[in-house]
Amino acid sequence: MWEEPIPLTGPRKLAPFPIEALPGWLREFVAAVAEETQTPVDLPGAIALSVLATAAGGRSVVQVRGNWREPTNLYVVVSLPPANRKSAVFGLLTDPLYEAEEQLVALHQPAIVEAQMTARLAKEAADKATAKVASASADEQDQMRATAIALAQTAESVSVPAEPQLLADDATAETVTSLIAEQGGRISVMSAEGDIFDIIAGRYSGKPNMGVFLKGHAGDRLRVNRQTRKEYIEHPALTMGLCVQPQVLDDIGRQDGFKGKGLLGRFLYSVPESLVGRRKSKPDPVPEQVKETYHRHVIDLTLFLADWTDPALIQLSPEADDSLLAFQERVEPLLAARGGSLGHIADWAGKLIGATARIAALFHLAQHLTRGHTLPVTEATMRDAIALADYFTSHGLAAFDVMGADPTTERARSVLDALRANRWREVSKRDLMVKLSRSEFPTAADLDPVLALLEDHGYVRAQPVHRTGGRGRPPSPRYAIHPRLTDPTA
Repeated sequence: MWEEPIPLTGPRKLAPFPIEALPGWLREFVAAVAEETQTPVDLPGAIALSVLATAAGGRSVVQVRGNWREPTNLYVVVSLPPANRKSAVFGLLTDPLYEAEEQLVALHQPAIVEAQMTARLAKEAADKATAKVASASADEQDQMRATAIALAQTAESVSVPAEPQLLADDATAETVTSLIAEQGGRISVMSAEGDIFDIIAGRYSGKPNMGVFLKGHAGDRLRVNRQTRKEYIEHPALTMGLCVQPQVLDDIGRQDGFKGKGLLGRFLYSVPESLVGRRKSKPDPVPEQVKETYHRHVIDLTLFLADWTDPALIQLSPEADDSLLAFQERVEPLLAARGGSLGHIADWAGKLIGATARIAALFHLAQHLTRGHTLPVTEATMRDAIALADYFTSHGLAAFDVMGADPTTERARSVLDALRANRWREVSKRDLMVKLSRSEFPTAADLDPVLALLEDHGYVRAQPVHRTGGRGRPPSPRYAIHPRLTDPTA
């Protein structure tokens, strides 16, 4: 007798967005935006994390323990079908960042103008001195040449600061690198579309260019040496807040350039259910006071941290560290390659504890604004961050299902197709190999984990191997096939 086989990957039960974990003023605005736009609360909630990371990324770090520190920038991507008012949500969430950017430009404009004037005068003086060298007498040339060189060096040393910029739309890797260098080590890419993935994959260059996107998340040193420019960034901090259509995730999974590079393991994924077809026609608008408070707090936090050269150091209280350690001990066994529920996305899950510490630091800064660096992160704040981490774990598994992160499961589907097509009731491993693609199964050993998975799910049963005792090749293992694969009505 055969029991009903277990689907290889059925629809996952996705965790609801834990809006109660957000700091009070942020929670109120996120809920109000979700109501007015009639979108899943996941969308404004996830993008709100990117807003906090834009305000604090590159200007603060969280001390986890020992030499372990995490920057506070984040990569967040939300997957939603069309007609979900993504642009409206992005506009409401990012408006105060643009306001803060305008204020920073106004604050720095006098210094920029002064530096531009100094650079112009220095260059003019150097040019005049250089011109005089050619017409000087032999006795004067050495002295005038030395003067011209000194003035040229002075002109070269005058640095004109770039106009402050917090946000960039979809941009090439080269543009992002230059912006990070110009903006003191940080920039944020926020977009309601998924074009950035096409750009990373090589839309313009013809090949993937992921260096800045890999190092910009971790804060690893970034050095660019080209004929036209040289740029060195000690601790780059790139933040990304994106919303893409589900098809984009599927496309990413099919592009070899993304697999094995580690970029997909840096994103926090949200794949909420669309509300299209169930939306109110006349929802409540965002209360003006809630909107004003959100704008003021985002601007205050951004302006407070904007000019920090040494990043603000966020400390964990002993109780917060204990909570994070307990979470780490809960997650670690799940990373096991065999039997671990996160083993097939260990690259992503291995960064989960660091991401949790980053989220806790951002929540802490949102709670205390200009005093966050003077107070330790509390246990309650860490618990809220862990609630977000559990949410992103649930949705990350679903996202990686779409992107085909588990090669064993993908290969198992190929074997099921072969079993259905050939209508075997029983088959040897050797005969099965004949029907499979050698590019997908180069050796018989590549088939072993797939058959083990299919047996665990009740699609096949290993049969006893009867040895004859004679010489020659041993008999190939045989497998009985679930009747449902040969007769769907069985």
